[in-house]
Amino acid sequence: MLKIEVFKEDAVLTERIIKPRDDKPGKTFYEQVAYAYLGGKFPVQIKLPMEKGQEPYAAGLYTPHSSSYVVNNFGGLELKRFGQLIQPLESEL
Repeated sequence: MLKIEVFKEDAVLTERIIKPRDDKPGKTFYEQVAYAYLGGKFPVQIKLPMEKGQEPYAAGLYTPHSSSYVVNNFGGLELKRFGQLIQPLESEL
């Protein structure tokens, strides 16, 4: 199971703006910093894509929600680029 951790200082929504150019409109992306445990010695910093106005995830442990996965054109499983959701990780007994 993939474990994702949001630390207290990262429980905020950040905004990234791409300026318009070449007759293309600018875009605003919303994201939140978190850390994924991928089996190495340390977790890896990731950015969770968020929607405008979405409440940031509180500090804690999470795992990707099943709706965050898609099957690609080659039959492989991958995370969605947009619309990812995470859910609280139930404490292990």
